[in-house]
Amino acid sequence: MVHSRRTFLAAAVGAALPSMAQEIAVVDIHQHTPYTGRSADQLLEHQKVMGIAKTILLPAGRAYSLAAGIGGNEAALALVKRYPGQYYFFANELPDISETRDTLEKYLKQGAIGIGEQKFHVDCDSNHIDLVALIARDYGVPVLLHFEYNAYNLHFTRFHKVLERHPKTNFIGHAQTWWANIDAAHDQTVLYPRTRVKRGGYTTRLLQDYPNMYADLSAGSGLNAMRRDEEHAQWFLDAVQDKLLYGSDCSDRVGKGDPCSGWQQLELVRRLAPNPVALRKILAGNALRIMRLG
Repeated sequence: MVHSRRTFLAAAVGAALPSMAQEIAVVDIHQHTPYTGRSADQLLEHQKVMGIAKTILLPAGRAYSLAAGIGGNEAALALVKRYPGQYYFFANELPDISETRDTLEKYLKQGAIGIGEQKFHVDCDSNHIDLVALIARDYGVPVLLHFEYNAYNLHFTRFHKVLERHPKTNFIGHAQTWWANIDAAHDQTVLYPRTRVKRGGYTTRLLQDYPNMYADLSAGSGLNAMRRDEEHAQWFLDAVQDKLLYGSDCSDRVGKGDPCSGWQQLELVRRLAPNPVALRKILAGNALRIMRLG
């Protein structure tokens, strides 16, 4: 009898998740405009098709387009002004130039709710990242970093030092090296691993051990992290549900199906999330909390 009741309850929760998922006002913490040729108006339609309630735009630095044809602070701010309450933006700039502080503060004072995407060729525990962290602390906003082996925010496995030096700054991890390191057996030279995951990787430990570390589920790297081992993904979405933020970071123009990694990740999280409470946190609640949008 107990077994039958448990089976019934589990089935009931599973059945409730898809319908409840469609009701969540999803926050997408990772988009760009323009993005590899996609215009602002095309982004608006893309997000509408995906059913996104709030979108956060991550601009490039003044002198660098994040290797993806991404617009800068002014492009992001222009769209935010057109759609206040629906679109928000982060401020961004290279961390190792003389204009870093002035540029970041200029846009933070104009309403930017974070700093990033920091995707630059510096050591992740350098004094340049310390500067960005201190500015973020002073303005009470998070920093989103793109970790990619031998390319951006180098020497990832030293990042715990930054978390310890800046306990009052929230950080959001993103990209290939961040997500590959959910695996305790990860080879750092592999950006999109396909093997099953051994629990306890460096990324997971950062999320579990440091209150100021969060994760951005976006892009092909985030999608791969969930797909490569769905059993681990189910455990992971439960274990660190308070630290996960949905993001899309897709540059397609359709907003659904195979061309759109953001749509695929959204559907996967809806299917694998352990319960409605965790799903709401991941798709909206955590972002609303740490970015003070609630």
